[in-house]
Amino acid sequence: MNVTRTTLLITLTGRDQPGVTSRLFTALTGHDLSVLDIEQVVILGRLVLGVLCASAGPPDLTAIHRQVTALAADLGLDAEITAGSLAAPRRRGRLHVSLLGSPLSPGAVAAIAGRIAASGANIDRITRLAQNPVTCIEMDVSGADPASLRTELSHEAAQQQVDVAVQRGGLQRRAMRLIVMDVDSTLIRDEVIDLLAARAGCAEEVAKVTEATMRGELDFEASLRERVALLAGLSEDVLDDVRRQLRLTPGARTLIRTLKRLGYRCGIVSGGFTQIIDPLAAELGIDYVAANVLDIADGKLTGRLRGPVVDRPGKASALRRFAARAGVPLTQTVAVGDGANDLDMIAQAGLGIAFNAKPVVRDAADTALTLPYLDTVLYLLGISSDEVEAADVAEP
Repeated sequence: MNVTRTTLLITLTGRDQPGVTSRLFTALTGHDLSVLDIEQVVILGRLVLGVLCASAGPPDLTAIHRQVTALAADLGLDAEITAGSLAAPRRRGRLHVSLLGSPLSPGAVAAIAGRIAASGANIDRITRLAQNPVTCIEMDVSGADPASLRTELSHEAAQQQVDVAVQRGGLQRRAMRLIVMDVDSTLIRDEVIDLLAARAGCAEEVAKVTEATMRGELDFEASLRERVALLAGLSEDVLDDVRRQLRLTPGARTLIRTLKRLGYRCGIVSGGFTQIIDPLAAELGIDYVAANVLDIADGKLTGRLRGPVVDRPGKASALRRFAARAGVPLTQTVAVGDGANDLDMIAQAGLGIAFNAKPVVRDAADTALTLPYLDTVLYLLGISSDEVEAADVAEP
């Protein structure tokens, strides 16, 4: 049985200064009130402090109003007090809706918020997770079905040219402990096979096959063997040159460094080659690696592979293997990729993220990111840029 209680919403706004919160609650101490909720935000030195209190009996509104307004006047703030009642419990089914843009326009926020309202859901809280070069705000939403809201917001996000992620609230996001990433066009900006092909004089032919494969139009293993065959006779010295040529995706180091600080294990899975990937993994402090092995004889590539091919099923198998080694259930894993051969891995992870991905991957993933910064993955895990920067300062 719900018991209706009288509530008071007290709001103070104005220039921020030390002691506002302490003085407000000191003024309320003499009244028979219980604190239900507190929100405080400071934006460019401007304070918004809201306090929701409840009283079992009729509160002395006159005395409370006199004390709060006098306090506000002394501090140079504006005060507002609203009396009401609290009978209904908070709706269940809380979701996190992350909205990212570079820039993030008022129109995009209006469109996403409008879609949330049209679905019958409510935005309970909004916080900022990042500001530059990507603005990310996170909304706590109640009263919505996750699947239908995700569909609605993904359509609107495409129109507004922003990224939106919808995740269930609760402990699951905080429990993530393993991230596994694709390499080519995800961890790095390049396709290694294309770089090798450029050295072998078959770049255009290989690039066409690579693109069709990533769209899911060709069998990965067959197309990989076909492309590797074109590299026959290439000197193994070229591998060192290609390693030095690799370009990390912006934010890659920040993502890995931050997650390692939080106790995550990090793995990479690649349809590329260990001769290229292993040194990069060692440099970044990656815990687990799965990639293909180029066959080399007499200092030259033979045009063949050694051992099993890391293809679409192989990437999913690597995710499961890494999770077992880390002692982490699949529900506590994150998978990030861009191509069709990442689909099984993304589907099995607790959170599957399509990063600048082909349409078939964006449609299948839990969420999609189109911004060119890999560390935006952190915001989907509830980690703010302020926290990352503070950690970097404390432990450079």
